[in-house]
Amino acid sequence: HYLGIQTLYDRYFLVDRKDKLTSDGRRLELPQIFFMRVAMGLAIKEVDRESKAIEFYDLLSGFDFMSSTPTLFNSGTQFSQLSSCYLSTVDDNLSGIYEAIKENALLAKYAGGLGNDWTPVRALGSHIKGTNGQSQGVVPFLKVVNDTAVAVNQGGKRKGAVCTYLETWHLDIEEFLELRKNTGDDRRRTHDMNTANWIPDLFMKRVNEDKQWTLFSPDIVPDLHEKVGQDFETAYVNYEKLAAQGGLSPYKEISAVSLWRKMLSMLYETGHPWITFKDPCNLRSPQQHVGVVHSSNLCTEITLNTSDSEIAVCNLGSINLVNHLTNNNKGKLDLDQKRLDKTIKTAMRMLDNVIDINYYAVGKARNSNLRHRPVGLGMMGFQDALHAMKIPYGSSDAVDFADRSMETICYMAYSASSELAKERGSYSSFKGSLWEKGILPLDSLELLEKHRGKKIEVDRTKTLDWDALRERIKKYGIRNSNCVAVAPTATISNIVGVSASIEPTFQNLYVKSNLSGEFTIVSETMVRDLKKLGLWDEVMVSDLKYFDGSLAKIDRVPPEVRNIYATAFEVDPKWIVECAARRQKWIDQAQSLNIYLTGVSGKKLDEIYKLAWNRGLKTTYYLRTIGATHAEKSTTNSGELNSVQTIEKSSASLCAINDSDCEACQ
Repeated sequence: HYLGIQTLYDRYFLVDRKDKLTSDGRRLELPQIFFMRVAMGLAIKEVDRESKAIEFYDLLSGFDFMSSTPTLFNSGTQFSQLSSCYLSTVDDNLSGIYEAIKENALLAKYAGGLGNDWTPVRALGSHIKGTNGQSQGVVPFLKVVNDTAVAVNQGGKRKGAVCTYLETWHLDIEEFLELRKNTGDDRRRTHDMNTANWIPDLFMKRVNEDKQWTLFSPDIVPDLHEKVGQDFETAYVNYEKLAAQGGLSPYKEISAVSLWRKMLSMLYETGHPWITFKDPCNLRSPQQHVGVVHSSNLCTEITLNTSDSEIAVCNLGSINLVNHLTNNNKGKLDLDQKRLDKTIKTAMRMLDNVIDINYYAVGKARNSNLRHRPVGLGMMGFQDALHAMKIPYGSSDAVDFADRSMETICYMAYSASSELAKERGSYSSFKGSLWEKGILPLDSLELLEKHRGKKIEVDRTKTLDWDALRERIKKYGIRNSNCVAVAPTATISNIVGVSASIEPTFQNLYVKSNLSGEFTIVSETMVRDLKKLGLWDEVMVSDLKYFDGSLAKIDRVPPEVRNIYATAFEVDPKWIVECAARRQKWIDQAQSLNIYLTGVSGKKLDEIYKLAWNRGLKTTYYLRTIGATHAEKSTTNSGELNSVQTIEKSSASLCAINDSDCEACQ
């Protein structure tokens, strides 16, 4: 794929910047040399380095698996910062706040994506004992975080990228929701920084019951930040009673429904803050015994515990699902389990190697990563796999495939990590974990149900021998505290030439804009299928341009073909949530899950995000609406693809791709 080659050339190949004969530096690599450099870097501490380097190279160059961008950038270089995501918690004092900002800068310098938990920092109007003054709250500091991210160049590749999380009971939450608005005091706006809501289950219960919700400054309720589940709910209700009696100040009581509506309206208007759920992330975490998950990461797929002494780190890579399809005994395409098992064993070894090879700019990150050894194996090409199997995304068959493919990947990933533990030993904090107790991610659904007092409506059919795996982990342990996370893969999927992550097709014909330029993208499988039907001609190309890359209104295309190639905005978002729910039950971390919505409907937004919560999802990512990049409507019949244009996105569009692609997780 030309887009893949151009992406490698522009952003991944090593460059001699001192070369005076070229304006942008002389490239020192070709694609296969690039893959070998990455493979050799990852194999450098292996006993049999040569054979492992070849094994890693075969996996990368064959596009069965692709490491995340920081690993591709830096493996085999002087500063091998290979990790994708860093998560931190900010202390409620001036030195802690600026230490966190400094750590952000140091980590972003080498291409790390950042997730910050700012919940502990006291709210606007809170008392400051040291000066007998009043706090200006979280927001002014977030402006500094925003500007620091813009200022720090990620390894010379792109500007820094950060997401700030705040719990829903924080007294500054209402102003936090407005950080991305284009109106208001610009000193209290963060136009470049991502934001996310960290929502406890109690808030969602209050919304459903149309009850009141109380906002507190964290300095007067210091233990709420460290509590989850029933412990949080008990403490929160006690603080409410104390506040009502005049025993706490400052606090504010508001309608839970009105705050929820404001969350959704800001999400629609500005694309932020994203909706993520605190209790599913914690109650299903294998690492509950060592701390609390206070936030997710930049792309909402990582759920690791943080503290004032630990910055969580995760190392990512993704399987190309399309390369792992084969004809079954019924003559239909299905998962090639033998090939998938081989790929995952090698991929998990590569990801585990990252932890020991990695350059750590901050000591807290090193300590955390070596202690827990989390990795995040994901997937890409889900939509392309559905196309190959002739399955519409909006169907029960797609939900079933999402279920089976994720079960297989998770089973093999946990199994491979256990094999690594047999060879290399379990991670240091294994004792006391859910893994040691024989509680696997599927089993942890029951812990969430017990807390909520109701059943999570998700099919739990198993096709693999999970009991045998459970016993194997009990016997040999597991090498990595966390193994699976579905990252966005927006950039590495370009290299491989498949659809991004678990995303539905944006459009069957459109212009993709990124740091490498503008590229016309056409669905290859659609073209092949239309050619078989004798429908691919200049008129079809013109029709696709006119209908924004959609087959839906082209009557001469059979209905079953139109369904298979339905675009993201033509698929009911409920199907996307249902597919994600089937995956989430197997995953020990989370998924970068985008929601696509056509038109303006507060009711639809409310239904979708409540469905996500009810199905036990841990996080969601961007809300995308129609109005970004699309094929220009035209009546020309020239058939020339250069008629497809990128137009300026409307204010209602919520895909923040006008910012340079955040490639940390991709």
